Amino acid sequence: VQLQASGGGLVQAGGSLRLSCAASGRAFSINRMGWYRQAPGKQRALVATISSGESTNYADSVKGRFTISGDNAKNTVYLQMNSLKPEDTAVYYCYAVLRLVGLGEYDFWGQGTQVTVSS
Repeated sequence: VQLQASGGGLVQAGGSLRLSCAASGRAFSINRMGWYRQAPGKQRALVATISSGESTNYADSVKGRFTISGDNAKNTVYLQMNSLKPEDTAVYYCYAVLRLVGLGEYDFWGQGTQVTVSS
């Protein structure tokens, strides 16, 4: 199974970006997917997650600005980031908890995508 993330980049403060992450590979079903981020010198931290039942969870710092959504048919999760701030600058990592047929539930991480917000 692979998680392929895309959509990072450089944006001015107040701008918007949309991240995408698609899961592909052997037979699986999605428990939940989401995004974490890691800023320089800081630990990786939760940004937002969404369950297969579309229950969402957000870090307090992004509530009201970021929206996570999913497309189960495409095994893809999106993160719409609006009103970006310089403190949102980080490497964003896609995360998924997948049920692999016949094997059980496992955590997966995608490659990071850089988001840089200039002031």
